[in-house]
Amino acid sequence: MASVSYGPEAIVLVLATAGGVGLGMTLPVTLAIAALLAVLVASYRQVIAAFPDGGGAYAVAKRHLGHRASLVAAASLIVDYILNVAVSIAAGVAALTSAFPALHGYKVWICLAILTGVTALNLLGIRESARAFMLPTIVFVVGIFAVIIGGLMRSEPAAITTGTAAVGDIHTIGVLLLLKAFSSGCAALTGVEAIANAVPSFAAPKVKRAQRAEVALGALLGIMLIGLAVLIQKFALRPIEGTTVLSQVTEAALGHGIGYYIVQFATVVLLALAANTSYGGLPTLTRILADDNCLPHRFSVTSPRQVYRYGVLTLGVTAGVLLIAAGGNMNALVPLFAIGVFVGFTIAQTGMVRHWRQTRTAGWHWRIALNGFGALLTCVAAIVTTAMKFTDGAWLIVLVLPALVLGMERIRGAYTRIGGWRGNGAIPGQPRATGTEIVVPISEVSELSREALSAAMSIGKDIVAVHVCLPGESVRAFTKAWEAWHPEVRLVLLEDSDATVGGPVARYVRENFPGRRKVVVIAEIDPPSGWDRVLPSHRSDELERELRRITDTVVCHLRVQVV
Repeated sequence: MASVSYGPEAIVLVLATAGGVGLGMTLPVTLAIAALLAVLVASYRQVIAAFPDGGGAYAVAKRHLGHRASLVAAASLIVDYILNVAVSIAAGVAALTSAFPALHGYKVWICLAILTGVTALNLLGIRESARAFMLPTIVFVVGIFAVIIGGLMRSEPAAITTGTAAVGDIHTIGVLLLLKAFSSGCAALTGVEAIANAVPSFAAPKVKRAQRAEVALGALLGIMLIGLAVLIQKFALRPIEGTTVLSQVTEAALGHGIGYYIVQFATVVLLALAANTSYGGLPTLTRILADDNCLPHRFSVTSPRQVYRYGVLTLGVTAGVLLIAAGGNMNALVPLFAIGVFVGFTIAQTGMVRHWRQTRTAGWHWRIALNGFGALLTCVAAIVTTAMKFTDGAWLIVLVLPALVLGMERIRGAYTRIGGWRGNGAIPGQPRATGTEIVVPISEVSELSREALSAAMSIGKDIVAVHVCLPGESVRAFTKAWEAWHPEVRLVLLEDSDATVGGPVARYVRENFPGRRKVVVIAEIDPPSGWDRVLPSHRSDELERELRRITDTVVCHLRVQVV
């Protein structure tokens, strides 16, 4: 729904370069987009019926097109989720600054503040609900229809927005310009797959309810897009710097009174909710990919509040980078949006063609024709959008999509190798005990050394203490202190050969005790506060890094609490 706030603007911004003649093509271009929307809605009704467990393009591709195609679908979904956050927040701030022009100079900071707030709420596990969405959605839809009806009833605009034109260079209208306007406006189709992704969220009967919702979404979206396009042509609106086209249409239809502000605020709220939906979608998708070994497994780890924090943080950081790079400008981000969407559309519908060929259920001939026609249209749209928007930033998506697929392939290959090393799926041999040697690094005779040796003695009997003789240290004084203490543990002095503690100890452990399991007990003081944590030398961390490279060595890190 929220895409009507930036879809028509994307069309007008392109057509305005051809002056009044170009703006006269706003309605025909919008009708072409509405026709494509109708095909997609009909096609995705089939996806909902065939995949009632949800998953959309990723689920379809995984079952019917193979692993590589499913990764392409997943990559396009990841890009779309991130761009949805960036575009929705930027569009919401654009609506806010249109109503309050004094805030225009702070739009990047406002974008980042909203993004930080949404990210923080999701990290805290504060979930949205369908009921919370209902009121702002109803207000927004009613407001847009009020704008359309009010505008159609007027012979002239109730108020006219003045300002500097956002487009200066005038070009002749042609096929390429119309294609560019079409590809820009296709950003309004970005939510069509959302219902297919979330079929399990519907009440029973899930498939029928989801299909009805898909049709309702398509009908409302199509009517709003066409209605706004009619008003844009009727009032001859042009893009103005610092004011959105939706703001101009609302002002022309309702005037600059309370109705105008209700629509603007409803737009801001709905766009914030639209951004928030990505925080439910992307972390879930990255969890599925992590379970499939295509992303690091930490993406499937939840916090105590049942939040996939790595997915949430990744989404927030990447969206923030995009907002900063675009200067909070909605129109700089919208051209990037439609490419990934159409890639996902094409993959989903191509997979559905194979699905119907395999199942051959009743009416499979016309179902193949519908999905095949949809796949052809969206494939052409993806190519046109990429070509028309390549120099406007689409080159970034062309690079990012294959890079994501390649990255996920490499991660999957790494997990496959790790699984081979672990012997997954095979019954391992019987475990057996081996002799154990316990090594305790000692820096000085102190209470910390006593704790370390006490822990070692609790583990086993074969214990050796090692001490690295650092430059400038009195070895004789250390030896004398050790003998005076006289613990029942053998002491080995190691030469500081590489100006580190970790290197000599690790070398000693590696070169001695063949055929025995080595246990190294490392003791250190655990500082009581955050500031105190920067004070220790952290030689224990250096030692642990070196020892972790030795496969038959167990490292026990003993942290002594300071009261």
